[in-house]
Amino acid sequence: MGLAENFDFRPVFSGATNFVHAALDHIPGHYERGYGRDKKGFAFKNLAGTAALFKQAKKSGVSRAVFLSDMVVYGNALNGSHFYETDDADPKGLYALIKRETETILEAMTTPEFGVGTLRLSNVYGLSGQGQRQKWDGMFKGYLMGRPIEPKASCEIHGEDVGRAVLELIKAEHVRIAGGIFNAMDLVVDRADILAPLQKATGCQHPLPERFEGDVSTMNCDKLKRMEWRTGGLVKLNITLERMIAPYVRAA
Repeated sequence: MGLAENFDFRPVFSGATNFVHAALDHIPGHYERGYGRDKKGFAFKNLAGTAALFKQAKKSGVSRAVFLSDMVVYGNALNGSHFYETDDADPKGLYALIKRETETILEAMTTPEFGVGTLRLSNVYGLSGQGQRQKWDGMFKGYLMGRPIEPKASCEIHGEDVGRAVLELIKAEHVRIAGGIFNAMDLVVDRADILAPLQKATGCQHPLPERFEGDVSTMNCDKLKRMEWRTGGLVKLNITLERMIAPYVRAA
C-alpha cells in the first residue's frame, strides 16, 4: 500500500457486500511496538492505508464493514478499570493511537448505505494453522526448561468468538451498528492456569508461577450480548489448551 490514496482496490471489492478489516502491517511477533525503527511507515500503512481501503469499499458498493480495533485504546490495562464503550479513549503509544484514529475516521464515514462497526478486542487466543507457532509456545517451552515465568494475567477471547462477533455486526440492522463501537472479550486468564494443564499432562516438576496479584482492566460486553453473542468461556479455553499442549505431552 505504498501510495494508499492512489492504489486501485476495486478488484478486491468486486461483487462484495461485506468487508472485514483484520490486517496490521507490523514486524512479526510484535503489535504495539510493531513499527520497529519506522514509525512513519507504520503509521502510513496502518492509518492512511486502512482509511483508503474503507473509502474504496464504500465507493464499490459494500454495504457493511467491520474494523477490528483493540482495547488498548482505553489506556491502562493494569489499573482494574471496567471499560464501557462510552468511556473516553486514552490511547498510549503509536499502535493505540492509530487504532483510535482509524475508529474516528470510520465513524465519520458511516452513512445509511455504508454501515461500519468497530470491535474493540482483548487479546485473542486459539489454535494456529498447521506448522505455525502457537500463541503460548514460548511460555510452554520456557516452563518445561525450568525458566522462571513472571506472574501475569490478561483478558482473552477465542478467535472463533471474535468471528461470531463479526457475524453479529454483519447481520445486524444498520441502526444497531451505525458507526458504533463494541467491546469483545471473554475472560481473564492467569499464566498459572495456562501452565497447569501442561504441568499435569507432562508430569513436569517445575513450580507454576505465582498467581498475578495486580489489577487487570476488563471490558463490559453487554452491547454485543444483547445481540445474542456468546463466548466459549473456560470450556473453550481448556479444550484449546489441551490441543495446544498435545505435542509437548507426546514429546515428554
